[in-house]
Amino acid sequence: MLTLKLISEETERVVKGLEKKHFQGAREAINQVLAVDKRRRAAQQQLDNNLSEAKKMASQIGLLMRQGQKEEAEKIKATVSEMKETNKQLEQAKSEAEEEMTTLLCQIPNIPYDEVPEGAAAEDNHVVKSNQKECVEGDTVGNWTAVPCNGEALLPHWELAKKYNLIDFDLGVKITGAGFPVYIGKGARLQRALINFFLDEARKSGYTEIMPPAVVNAASGYGTGQLPDKEGQMYHCEVDDFYLIPTAEVPVTNIYRDVILDEKDLPIKNCAYTECFRREAGSYGKDVRGLNRLHEFSKVEIVRIDTPEHSKESHREMLDHVEGLLKKLELPYRVLLLCGGDQSFTSAICYDFEVYSEAQSRWLEVSSVSNFDTYQANRLKCRYRRSDTKKTELCHTLNGSALALPRIVAAILENNQTPEGIRVPKALVPYCGFEMID
Repeated sequence: MLTLKLISEETERVVKGLEKKHFQGAREAINQVLAVDKRRRAAQQQLDNNLSEAKKMASQIGLLMRQGQKEEAEKIKATVSEMKETNKQLEQAKSEAEEEMTTLLCQIPNIPYDEVPEGAAAEDNHVVKSNQKECVEGDTVGNWTAVPCNGEALLPHWELAKKYNLIDFDLGVKITGAGFPVYIGKGARLQRALINFFLDEARKSGYTEIMPPAVVNAASGYGTGQLPDKEGQMYHCEVDDFYLIPTAEVPVTNIYRDVILDEKDLPIKNCAYTECFRREAGSYGKDVRGLNRLHEFSKVEIVRIDTPEHSKESHREMLDHVEGLLKKLELPYRVLLLCGGDQSFTSAICYDFEVYSEAQSRWLEVSSVSNFDTYQANRLKCRYRRSDTKKTELCHTLNGSALALPRIVAAILENNQTPEGIRVPKALVPYCGFEMID
């Protein structure tokens, strides 16, 4: 969440940032926070004054008793007693204000960086790079020409999966429900090959692999911002009050909740493969066909904890890492800088990677790489101790998909179909043990 210091000292910048993110009632929300903070500070100041006065009175009581002025001492004792009751009320008022403050702050999203473009929705995102055409930075998705289909009668991945017995969507419905596919034979081996390939590439780039739980408590969901913002999108185990993770970002980032790190140990670079679970409530139509949108899927996530001074460099390195994976998989891709209105609740800046689906003639998002600035760290109480001043400051947190498997599999199947079968990208052959799916 945003820090109170930022809101108090740079109110106009915060309001403008929230407006860029198309957060309704931005100024009213910030004014409400400031009003509650004023109430909290007033209660704290009065409490401090009372405690200071009570301390002086305690000294007076002792002096009066020694001087035999018992009656005067008793009067001051009565005043101190009344003051204690007042202090209880002030403590309660301060506590209520702090609780209200936290609730308000949790409802306010992060503010975007200055370089984030204006825009209300996905069509306003900017294409900043593509391996399919020379694009001018600042091109928007709405006016960008997609990759033309090669004219052949290409099959979509759900038909290819059935033709080559790779994925059984109907069996998944039988066992669980829609959105829980069953991978079979070479389909399962392709999944495992991609997971191992992504993990090995992350290790080569200096990431330490983590194998976290796929179930987290509410505190972890709160720490990375999934709760309360996305509570309805997470699977909830009500008896134990646990949540199935929507991404490895949640458990991995929460490793550093309530931790003070040393500056010399930053940046911390972790990666993790997990299953991910998302209810995807309200999703329907062509966007959910086949592997396009699932309730359970595999993903390798990269997470960084860094200093404010170095986090932008970390973000660039993460973007280069994801782009390198797509190049090695020989897939047509593009990189989008998301506009303010299409950013997530918690991000300060986000780039999406999309691969082109030849058979569906559309782009499929396969990765989001975000810098959250101090927004998550403030919720997590994730701090580091500076080497020069020894003071503690909030870290910056970053994460990205590297990569999510379903749409990568869809793009590999659709873009590599030949009369002889489906060609496997060269980088994956050592991992899956076959060159063709036939």
